[in-house]
Amino acid sequence: MNLPDPSDPRTWPARDLITASIGMDPDFILRAYARGLFPMPMGYGAIGWFSPVRRGILPLDPPSDADCTQGGLRVSRSLRKTAKRYSITIDTAFDEVLDRCGDPDREHGWIDDSVRLNYGELHRRGHAHSIEARDADGRLVGGLYGIGIGGFFAGESMFHDPERGRDASKAALIALVGLLTRDGAPGRLLDVQWRTDHLATLGVIEIPRDDYLARLKRALQLPEPQWTVLD
Repeated sequence: MNLPDPSDPRTWPARDLITASIGMDPDFILRAYARGLFPMPMGYGAIGWFSPVRRGILPLDPPSDADCTQGGLRVSRSLRKTAKRYSITIDTAFDEVLDRCGDPDREHGWIDDSVRLNYGELHRRGHAHSIEARDADGRLVGGLYGIGIGGFFAGESMFHDPERGRDASKAALIALVGLLTRDGAPGRLLDVQWRTDHLATLGVIEIPRDDYLARLKRALQLPEPQWTVLD
């Protein structure tokens, strides 16, 4: 299967779904992300490759907003307080985070065995990362995972334990933004695929596809952040 040429997005279809394949593998997944696409299982072994016409990103450059901390992330006083309840770890429970994000009881779940297999391999290669939020007893109560290439990070999914982890996924997101911005390197890109009303409350915006692709090209050339817990 051929990937679309990112140098001229005018040749791309004017829809979010760009192409489809039967199956996927780690190498192809990485090439697709570098071209501005991401995969999503569509059933019966089919994989859709998406590049939204309006792409959701969380800006990493700080706006003039008192409720925004690192970058454009909006952190209310109450969230800042509850986030302190959790300790953050990185890449210590990738498979568990993926499984919790892929809980079949979750509405609109899309994570299947092909995602687990391929993203697990990408984690072992150092390209897929998880941010984990743990309670006072060390239990995993929230987290997120995604793909990192250079200065680009694609957030794939997040979860929280509804009983023990209120705002735990948001605590993981705060940690991710801090990790991506702590060295002050400009131009990094945090992709969240689509803007939702929930993500908008956290500072996510939409940008046109061609703008996204230009930012992606720059971000891929930047150094990778250090995947370690903040001091």
